Amino acid sequence: MKSSTLKLKESDPRDRRKKSLFREYGESLVIAFILALIIKFFLIQAFSIPSGSMEKTLLIGDYLLVNKLSYGIRNPFTNKVVIPISQPERGDVVVFIFPQDPSKDYIKRVIGLPGDKIQITNKKLYINGKLYETPQAHYEDSLVIPTPRSPIESARDNFGPVVVPPNSYFCMGDNRDRSYDSRFWGFVPMDNLKGKAMIIYFSWEGPRGESFLPAFLGGLKGLVFHFSWDSQDFRMRWDRLGNLIH
Repeated sequence: MKSSTLKLKESDPRDRRKKSLFREYGESLVIAFILALIIKFFLIQAFSIPSGSMEKTLLIGDYLLVNKLSYGIRNPFTNKVVIPISQPERGDVVVFIFPQDPSKDYIKRVIGLPGDKIQITNKKLYINGKLYETPQAHYEDSLVIPTPRSPIESARDNFGPVVVPPNSYFCMGDNRDRSYDSRFWGFVPMDNLKGKAMIIYFSWEGPRGESFLPAFLGGLKGLVFHFSWDSQDFRMRWDRLGNLIH
């Protein structure tokens, strides 16, 4: 009787290399994804400027990086500070969750700290009874709106006095006549702050109200049809790249 011989099929070394290569790429992608989440939720996040409320410090079309560790390590789900690092200082440019609509992020300058008495009289800002002038602030409208006599009247140029509550901040845009800020909707709680604006890493200019892609395609169209980039539709602001935000 013949004995049967069991033959084992050896795996091809090339198959092992392929599996090893796929596994290596897969692990690299997973690690990169996890690192990107850590950076976004805990360290640095990118934001763009959609309005002129911070002109001329920040312009529409500026893209900036925000240091999320400036004031502490936060719970990425609730945004509450878990490990405090520092407190916002007067003059900091901060990104925060808009108190009246958590789906929106705003960027303004910290003006009033907890316990400060804030008053605006004929466009002049007073903190604790003393005139406070922000070098970056500017005004586009010579009209002075009088003290409001009802909640529906604007408090743009005459406001307060109010006292900033604990763990809250009074924030204003540098473009004082074109900013929707604490004068109109109140204080920013510490738990709403996302971080401090650091640096402009990209900046472009195009027709007002135009988003990036249509504007870029408009510039490209000029290059294709007229052999010249249409800077009226899209123009890089090279001089703003790398500017620190103060």
